[in-house]
Amino acid sequence: MHPEPRQPLTSSQLWLRRVAVLALILAAGVIILGAWTRLSDAGLGCPDWPGCYGHLDVRKAIEHVNEQNATSPGQLREAHKTVPEMVHRYFASTLGLLILIIAALSLVNRKREKQPVKLPLFLVALVIFQGLLGMWTVTMGLQPTIVMLHLLGGFTTLTLLALLTARLYRWPRFLNDCDVRSLRTLGGLALVAVVLQIALGGWTTANYAAVVCTELPVCEDGWVDHINFEDAFVFWGHEHDRPDYEFGVLQNDARTTIHVMHRFGALLVTVMVLLLVARILTRARSRFFRNFGLVILGLLAVQISLGISNVVFSVPLWVAVSHNFVAVLLLISLVLFIRAINVKCAARHPRPDGQP
Repeated sequence: MHPEPRQPLTSSQLWLRRVAVLALILAAGVIILGAWTRLSDAGLGCPDWPGCYGHLDVRKAIEHVNEQNATSPGQLREAHKTVPEMVHRYFASTLGLLILIIAALSLVNRKREKQPVKLPLFLVALVIFQGLLGMWTVTMGLQPTIVMLHLLGGFTTLTLLALLTARLYRWPRFLNDCDVRSLRTLGGLALVAVVLQIALGGWTTANYAAVVCTELPVCEDGWVDHINFEDAFVFWGHEHDRPDYEFGVLQNDARTTIHVMHRFGALLVTVMVLLLVARILTRARSRFFRNFGLVILGLLAVQISLGISNVVFSVPLWVAVSHNFVAVLLLISLVLFIRAINVKCAARHPRPDGQP
């Protein structure tokens, strides 16, 4: 039985695919810029929103900061910190516009075969909420919970754009390997573990706890005596006498607890993902899924190496940004794997020439 021929793509559907790919690439850039801004301590480079010291043009903001600091040295933050913050906002705003275009094109093509509509509309709602989180990140002085949610929102946006692009290109179209469907539960558990670890990583950076442990494999000697869960995971109502949360407000014990839990979380993710990859490589009959398993394994290996490098080399900026980005790539790979194993599969049929 042969599948029914698909409807030819319209011009608007072709444009939808192109804009989705462009949005996917731009979202990746926004995440990298966001990590760079946060990890270079430029999150409050512009203390207002949506402009920077009242200016939408970053060049005018730089001039304003330099003029104020010339008359009153140290009155405002360094002028160079306005650049990553505003560039990040420019890219994020452009991404929001592209997502609106994707939603509009999806509505235009809503009657076409297998045209996603709910996902593009959800992305519009998500990017609006993400914009609010970006505003609150600044206006609330880098409040840790808002910073963590902003990170998760960015990761979710990129992951859903990758999923949408896969759906628009109908990837993968058809699979003959049905045995991997039994890995749905394990794949789901590995995905949950990665999501929780990403949230914990966001909480670690939001509370400036990345450098509190400088030794491997867990922390400095005596770290057990510094575990303090009561203060480590206070998501709202921090008591402090500072105007903002820049450089963190938690005591060392709380930061140590956060960092140690992030390392234990990394161990859990490693075990879960390795178990999933092992099952993929032993159960999959197709090269497609075996290669997919190797990609997931490669991303895990890179992520572990970057995490260790952060400790050994005291969190270099490029390593920290890479660690942030590879985390979302690992997340995307698991989401796409789960999509792939849910694609309709069928037994392999012999070719007309009698070859298998």
